[in-house]
Amino acid sequence: MDVRSISKLPIYRNAGAVNIDSIAGGSESIEDDPQDEPALLLTWAVNDTSLNENVTDTTDSTFGDGSDLHEGQYFKNKKALYRKLTDVALAGNFEFRTTRSSKSLWVIKCVDPNCSWRLRASKVVEESPFFVIQKYVGVHSCSLLSRSGSHHQATYVMVGEKVASQYVGGEKGPTPKDVQTYARTHLNAKISYYKAWRGRKHAQSLIRGSPEQSFHLLPSYCYMLEKVNPGTITHIEVDGDNRFKYPFLAFGVAIKGFEFMRKVVGIDGTFLKSQYKGVLLVAMAQDGNGQCYPIAWAIVDSENEDAWTWFVSKLKEVIGDSNELAFISDRALSIKKTISNVFDKAHHGACAWHVSQNVRNKFMCADIMG
Repeated sequence: MDVRSISKLPIYRNAGAVNIDSIAGGSESIEDDPQDEPALLLTWAVNDTSLNENVTDTTDSTFGDGSDLHEGQYFKNKKALYRKLTDVALAGNFEFRTTRSSKSLWVIKCVDPNCSWRLRASKVVEESPFFVIQKYVGVHSCSLLSRSGSHHQATYVMVGEKVASQYVGGEKGPTPKDVQTYARTHLNAKISYYKAWRGRKHAQSLIRGSPEQSFHLLPSYCYMLEKVNPGTITHIEVDGDNRFKYPFLAFGVAIKGFEFMRKVVGIDGTFLKSQYKGVLLVAMAQDGNGQCYPIAWAIVDSENEDAWTWFVSKLKEVIGDSNELAFISDRALSIKKTISNVFDKAHHGACAWHVSQNVRNKFMCADIMG
């Protein structure tokens, strides 16, 4: 017998008899060593392919996709059919690829070119959106070893649709890490953090709408606020091209209640972290219990002089001007200049806390406030 390859296999004590004749054509056998001795190391030539006759080849195995799809099945449109096939692929842990696609035809196959799984669907009639399955082979002949955890059909859109219900209401909902865990445990798919983040944003937009949709609804929202809240004042500023620029809001109940508040108004701004950024400006007073009393809000592009002038001018229409009125803010020059230009009678002073923070940072004095 020709020697084609050499293998070294350990034969351990109490492992049973090894028949050399069945492997290398010999006539002797090695029995268990009754003594407590180390295992023997045997070297022989292997050239007998008959050893693999009883081994199952996973590349030739067949299995169904476990779905209820069948020829002649109807779907209301191509998108509905795609969603169904995506669910089937994720549940069956296989991927498919599109070989032909048009407005009236869709042909897909398993990603393994040697696999028999395939589906062909087309429109019922050209004028109808309904699709019908014409040809369907639901049995796979590809190897189970070719499965991958990074599922091609687990797109961020599909993942977002699956977790969208968890964002209903004002709750924050799952984080991107939570979405990754959901995809792994419920969809049998391993997705990246970025895909989970995009899926989360898509889910939020499905439930709450996109920022662009919210901007389009803003005029209607302001109209309804004024209608159901008597005395409410809203205003939307647009640029020369009639595009959104600033919104202003002051509830009627807050305007009326300001008559009974201390005539000291604090104004400040904070940065927004949404897609379109911007700065939220707010004017607040203080009630008899020392609690904050919000008066008006606005969203502007930045804390510049033009934005502050617009906001303070709208605020003047709400609370008026008098010698009893005083404003406090940080030491921003744009605010100081705006107050002096818009309010002729009101007074303006710097916030003691902001002053103390500036002194502490400049002179490294931690106990400046005593």
